[in-house]
Amino acid sequence: MHEMSVAMEICRIAEGRLGAADAPRLRRVAVVVGSDAGCEPSSLEFCLEALLAQPPFGTATPQITTVPGDVLRVDYL
Repeated sequence: MHEMSVAMEICRIAEGRLGAADAPRLRRVAVVVGSDAGCEPSSLEFCLEALLAQPPFGTATPQITTVPGDVLRVDYL
């Protein structure tokens, strides 16, 4: 299940951008997933929910938007 690896990388990006001290203030992680990206949106959401419930985050929720194409990107934090 590579969605867990993708979710871990998204969390690493979020922590890198915010820093460990500000990560607990994160409320939402928006991700855009293309229909041809090779990533199952519901599995990615499940993995992100599990990871974002752990320190240093704790309260953030994922928001997955599906679009046509092969895009896979963090839209905003």
